Amino acid sequence: MLKLTDISAGYGAFQALWGINLEVKTGEAVAVVGPNGAGKTTLLRVISGQIAPISGQIIFEERNLKDLAPHQFVEEGIAHCPENRRLFPKLTVEENLKMGAFIPSARNDYANRLIWVYQLFPQMLERRHQLAGTLSGGEQQMVAIGRALMSKPKLLLLDEPSAGLAPVIVMHVFDLVRRIREEGFTVLIVEQNIQQVLELVDRAYLLEVGTVKLDGTAEELKNNEFLRQAYMGL
Repeated sequence: MLKLTDISAGYGAFQALWGINLEVKTGEAVAVVGPNGAGKTTLLRVISGQIAPISGQIIFEERNLKDLAPHQFVEEGIAHCPENRRLFPKLTVEENLKMGAFIPSARNDYANRLIWVYQLFPQMLERRHQLAGTLSGGEQQMVAIGRALMSKPKLLLLDEPSAGLAPVIVMHVFDLVRRIREEGFTVLIVEQNIQQVLELVDRAYLLEVGTVKLDGTAEELKNNEFLRQAYMGL
């Protein structure tokens, strides 16, 4: 579904990614893990079109996305749930969800999509008239994921969905991601919570200082001595 070849990217004179090669197959859940400053968020921004790569190719369903505008990435089927949720705090839950259905194909099926998201996250139905800024962190994360799903994506990008949440809420968020997988979605998730995310995904990439240090199946990375000592404290 998604293939990155030799992607380099950055911000002005600062280069954050160096020759990244990454692949996500249809129906997979793939994680990108690593420390702060490794380039994980930059990588997702490249895949969702927010940052144009310096070099390399982004192939999505056999189409080169190189010259597309950011909003066209959503139309191609890539939805990005950003770090820190980035909700509209003075809009209601339902208004935030509606913002996720702005592309024509999603607008045409808005009512059915909204029902489906509420079925997936029943708590949001109870909060639908509440201002997003008054929700708890875990509830806001649900809305952010729901908003991304409103565009009917083929690929869902999740950037640190557990960040800043209490441990009990983190478990709930990972359960939500598991349920999304069961619905048949292809997921690329960036996480610092390595031990837990490796229980959720099929494969993973370890990013360090803008380059891929390791990649393999979740089981291979769980048993990798370097990863266990450096990042899991095992």
